Amino acid sequence: MKPVKIHEAKTNFSRLITQVEAGEEIIVQRGDVPVAKIVPYSASAPRRAGALKGVLKLAPDFDAVPEGFEEYTG
Repeated sequence: MKPVKIHEAKTNFSRLITQVEAGEEIIVQRGDVPVAKIVPYSASAPRRAGALKGVLKLAPDFDAVPEGFEEYTG
């Protein structure tokens, strides 16, 4: 991870983005304090409905209204 000061990041933003596209991570610092990290974007896989079927177990009373909360149900 390469640290850069905020001013340098502003001045050389396009160059830094090129480095990030190549897989490098950039730490942006205010003085000597790290304040941000620029990392390559990676799209997550689309979620599939039912992907946890059979894996996730819910308690039988999952939908039950807790005692004392009856007045909040419609």
